[in-house]
Amino acid sequence: MRIVVCVKEVLDPDAVNNYAVAGRLEIGADGKTITQSAVPRLMNGYDEQAIEAALRLRDAGADFTLAVVSVGSDPDKMLKHAAALGAEEVVSIPADPAELDPHGVATLLASWIESSGGADILLCGRQASDDDQGVVPALMGERLDMPVVSVARAVELADETLRVTRVTPEGDEVVEVACPAVVTISNEIGDPRYPAAAAKVKARRVKPAVVSPEDLNLGEADLQPRVMLTRQFVPEVQGNCEFLEGEPAQVADQLIARLKADSIL
Repeated sequence: MRIVVCVKEVLDPDAVNNYAVAGRLEIGADGKTITQSAVPRLMNGYDEQAIEAALRLRDAGADFTLAVVSVGSDPDKMLKHAAALGAEEVVSIPADPAELDPHGVATLLASWIESSGGADILLCGRQASDDDQGVVPALMGERLDMPVVSVARAVELADETLRVTRVTPEGDEVVEVACPAVVTISNEIGDPRYPAAAAKVKARRVKPAVVSPEDLNLGEADLQPRVMLTRQFVPEVQGNCEFLEGEPAQVADQLIARLKADSIL
């Protein structure tokens, strides 16, 4: 069995939020990119939890090869982290993310999966923390002719059937799907594990395999964006705070009256 996890390198969302709160987040002259070079880059948190989902299947006794693949400009550090966690294959597909839309990313990833032997289970984060679109897994499922199960908090494997616990507004939902299948992992799965120190040292010598779009027989026409980013901006956030005074019971009555007046209650 082969499990493939797709990962994306993003700007650290906590650092971006800190810059925004401090009023120091700036967009470049092109109106599309953040200029702060000090913001660290790391693996998308949901994707790291997708690796954790695969490792939990291994902990439960599943026997498989784990491959981790990323599309980006320089994901080596991130992929070495995946190797330290236990990935036997780590693959980089060099491309400028600014020149790709979700269709282009899905085309690259799906083409590599097809060309490298396929996947019995394809795990992805539910969305990326930078654009929050969450459409690449569904597009890959369509291209690879695989069913897609989204927003999973737990994944179990029995023979060639996946039992997936999904997070929904009405509560948890349990579904079963035959492999091969695409499953997107949500943060409800819990914190991902840290690699052991010895594994981290060993992973430093790992060199991710590099597969270019040309190696996948993809040209510019295949990766032509259908959705174009035209502008990115930092919205102005204003807040107003009003203190209610009086005895606790009076303050409670005032608060309820105000919430009703504002149609919140």
